[in-house]
Amino acid sequence: MNPDTLAPLIPVVMFGGFFAWLIVRALTKAHAAALKARSEAAGAGAGQAELMAAVEQLRQEVAELAERVDFTERLLAKTRDGVGKLPAGEGRMGST
Repeated sequence: MNPDTLAPLIPVVMFGGFFAWLIVRALTKAHAAALKARSEAAGAGAGQAELMAAVEQLRQEVAELAERVDFTERLLAKTRDGVGKLPAGEGRMGST
């Protein structure tokens, strides 16, 4: 090939290569940012699943405590109504 015909192509290739490098660099940064955002979102989802499990466990514990309070209230209500007391005539049988 004739060097006179290749001379105008040198700046075209240089500038074209430079701008191609800039475009690839920008696309790589955008792709890296998207991957980072996706991994952070996945990490937040795992943390959210742990929180949901902890909240569910707390709900179960509160339900158990509510059952215990209901049972205690029923026992207290029985003793107030006289159901848990001995009748008046039946006391302790002593040896006299």
